[in-house]
Amino acid sequence: MSNIDETSLALEDEVEGAGFDPKTREVLDQAAEYSYDLHSGQDTFREERPGDFWSINVDNVHKTFGTNSVLNGLSLGIPEGMITVILGPSGTGKSVLIKHLIGLMFPDEGEIIVHGESVSKMRMSKLLEMRRKFGILFQDGALFGSMNLYDNVAFPLRQHTDLSEAQIHDIVFERLADVGLIGAETRGPAEISGGMRKRAGFARALVLEPEIVMFDEPDSGLDPVRTALLCGLIKEMHTRHGGTYIVITHDIASARQIGEYIAVLWKGRIVEAGGASTMFDSQNPFVRQFLGRRVEGPLGME
Repeated sequence: MSNIDETSLALEDEVEGAGFDPKTREVLDQAAEYSYDLHSGQDTFREERPGDFWSINVDNVHKTFGTNSVLNGLSLGIPEGMITVILGPSGTGKSVLIKHLIGLMFPDEGEIIVHGESVSKMRMSKLLEMRRKFGILFQDGALFGSMNLYDNVAFPLRQHTDLSEAQIHDIVFERLADVGLIGAETRGPAEISGGMRKRAGFARALVLEPEIVMFDEPDSGLDPVRTALLCGLIKEMHTRHGGTYIVITHDIASARQIGEYIAVLWKGRIVEAGGASTMFDSQNPFVRQFLGRRVEGPLGME
C-alpha cells in the first residue's frame, strides 16, 4: 500500500462547486477571454522529452458529480523544479483537483499527465509506483494519533523500504531536524500545537525523498506569523532538497512569499497562470480582484 493510500482519507470528501446558472455561465465566458492556454505554454516551452519541463499537465479536465460540475475544462501545467501556488476561493474545486493529481480520482474527460505519462491509462501497479513520487502535507498534518512523532515520520520508511531501524533512525532525525522538531519526537500529535503537527507532517512528506511535494492549505488554522514561518520553511526545504512543490491555498500573503509560478482557480477552471511577477501585475479582472483583495470586480459572494 502506498504512502498516498495510507493517508488519502485525510482529504475531505466534500464535492465542491455546483451547477452553473445562466449568470455564472456568462461570467465564465467572460473569463475565457483571459484563460490560460496550456498548449500555447507548451509551444513556448517545448519539451524535448515529455515531463522534462512540465512535471504535471492537466489537460481539459472535466469532473461532474450528479448535476454538480466541479472541474469545468481545467487545463494547467505544473513546471518542473519550481514552487507552484494554486490559488482560489473556497468551493472552486481545489480538493477535487488534488485527488486527480495523485490518481485518487479520474476525470470524466481530459487527462492528467505526470512526467509524461497519462494517469488514467496506468495499470494499478504503475499507478501505485506513480503515487510514490508524491509527498503530501495535509491541512492538519494527518498524523496517526496512536503514534508519537518519531513513529509517524518513520511510518513510510517502514512501509515502503527495507531499511534497517538504525538507517530509519538516522533519516527520521534528519527530517525532524529539518523542520525544527528535535526533542519532540516522543510526543504524540495531541500533545503539540497545530503548527508543530504541520511541521511533523512536512517531515513525513519528505522522508521518502519524493519528486513532487503537495501542500493542501498549509496555512489553514495558523495565525499570520506562524503562516509566514511555515512558508519560510517550505521555501528553505525546496532550496535544500529541490523537486516540484505544489501549494494549494487561498492565502495571498503565502502566494507572495513562496510562489514562483501561480495559477488562479475559479469555478473549476484555471483563469490565468504564469510567473509570480506577471500574475501580480495581471490585467485579468478576476486575477486583479482576487490577488488584490478588492471588493469591486467580477467575483461576488455566490
